Amino acid sequence: MAETLLGIERGISHMKYGRQVSAGGVLFRPSAGGGYEIALIKPRGKKAYALPKGLVEEGEEPERAALREVEEETGMRGEITDYLGYVKYYYYSKEEDTRYFKLVHFYLMRWTGGMDKDHDWEVEGVEWVPLEKAVGMMSYRGEREIVEKAAQRLLDKPEKGDQKSG
Repeated sequence: MAETLLGIERGISHMKYGRQVSAGGVLFRPSAGGGYEIALIKPRGKKAYALPKGLVEEGEEPERAALREVEEETGMRGEITDYLGYVKYYYYSKEEDTRYFKLVHFYLMRWTGGMDKDHDWEVEGVEWVPLEKAVGMMSYRGEREIVEKAAQRLLDKPEKGDQKSG
């Protein structure tokens, strides 16, 4: 038993820790039937729906990183209309044998162009989903809360030129 405890203690004492800051967005556009739809990604090799996001590079502002990552992961461009908040969590990287604390800033972005087929290799697919359906499709709780905030903002004050549905 002492060896097992010692083994566990040794494993914990050698674990590396890190901190990462990422940024991403809720990319939206008016829906043909009224209301809005948002772009969700399906990360390669995962059975999950997520929001596009990625690491903030050295010297880069989170807003710029969010715009860049949304374009890389969805193939589409947007402009920031609002800050939605952040999500924080821990995850373990086997490749780096490191436990990371991650903080992800999210922005509400109006779609300005581009095509979803132009997404990068990390993403299996991109889908435009009606806003009210997207909340239930989100695989991660923190991102689901961000989509709920986006829905509140969009439905409380529609974008100029858009009609409130209903």
